[in-house]
Amino acid sequence: MKDEFFANLDMGELYQAIYETFYMTILSLIGTFILGIMLGLLLYLTMKGGIWQNKLINLVTAAVVNIFRAIPFIILILLLFPFTNFIVGTIRGPNAALPALIIGAAPFYARLVEIGLREVDKGVVEAAKAMGAKTSTIIFKVLLPESMPALISGITVTAIALIGYTAMAGAIGAGGLGNYAYYFGFQRRAFDIVFVCSAAIVVIVFIFQFIGDFIANKIDKR
Repeated sequence: MKDEFFANLDMGELYQAIYETFYMTILSLIGTFILGIMLGLLLYLTMKGGIWQNKLINLVTAAVVNIFRAIPFIILILLLFPFTNFIVGTIRGPNAALPALIIGAAPFYARLVEIGLREVDKGVVEAAKAMGAKTSTIIFKVLLPESMPALISGITVTAIALIGYTAMAGAIGAGGLGNYAYYFGFQRRAFDIVFVCSAAIVVIVFIFQFIGDFIANKIDKR
């Protein structure tokens, strides 16, 4: 019997799991950023006193965001199996995890986007309106640039959540460190694999947190 602590660890499989975790996190983060910005803007612009004030659209958007935020991620993955299979053609592997990751994280980020937009000085927005700026100009030249530090901080928080989501997705066959830790570690009672995967996830979290904080500090002009 091998008595070395890392006797069960296969470095090739570990590197593959790390790659799959980064792959799922980065691609889903891009999709979450785009969809979250769109939903957050819609929430902000259609709220009372907003540029596109519309109670019905705001209520529907808020309801969609709140519903998907309320569903536990592991259940959301199962609910989205038919949709995932239709879009990707499979319910296993890193690509199959992407729809659930994006749909699960975007509503969470949308609320952070809305909060960031609400923090923009209304005087700046009113000044842009007074100068005859179009809505698109206000969005892309005023709202998004002014709220960018908050948006970056928000996407950093969301990235950390997504890393946790990838681990849960891995437990049902999506690949990544969660998959390696559960199927090759926990189920085989190879707790050295579980330990190393946990440590790797912590390191990845620190990497994303460092990058997010660095960017936010660089663009924050206050």
